[in-house]
Amino acid sequence: MPSASFSIRFLFACCLLVATANHLRADFQHGFFWDYGYGNDAYWASRVFWGALTIFDPLAALFLFIKPRVGIALTAAIIIADVVHNTFYVALNRQWLEPFYLSQVAFLLTVLLLSPVAWHRTTRGDDPKGDGFIL
Repeated sequence: MPSASFSIRFLFACCLLVATANHLRADFQHGFFWDYGYGNDAYWASRVFWGALTIFDPLAALFLFIKPRVGIALTAAIIIADVVHNTFYVALNRQWLEPFYLSQVAFLLTVLLLSPVAWHRTTRGDDPKGDGFIL
C-alpha cells in the first residue's frame, strides 16, 4: 500500500499535469505568451508568468518523486503565486465563480492542508536517509 506521503504527492502531480496539459493546449492554440482571453488588459509579465507555468508545473510534478521536499515546496509556491496572480484578473473581471478559478483555489487549499502531512511523512517513512531522495 502506498504511503500517505506518496499518495498526496501523486495527487499533487496529477493536478500539476492536468494544468500542464491546459497550458500546452493554450500554447499550441495561441502561442506561449497568450493573454488567456484578457486581451490588452493582460500585462506582459502576466503572459510570461502563464507561459512559464508550462515549464514549472511538470518540473514540480517530477520533483515530487525524485526530491519530494523540493517538489512539495515548489508545488506550494506555484499554486500560491498562481492564485494570488490570477485573483487580480478575476477581481477586475468579476470571475469569482469561474471553474478555472475555483479549481485553482481548491488546489491551493488542498496543497495547504496536505503539504504538512506529505512533508512530515516524507522525512520519516519514505526517505530513510533523510536526504529528500526517494529513488
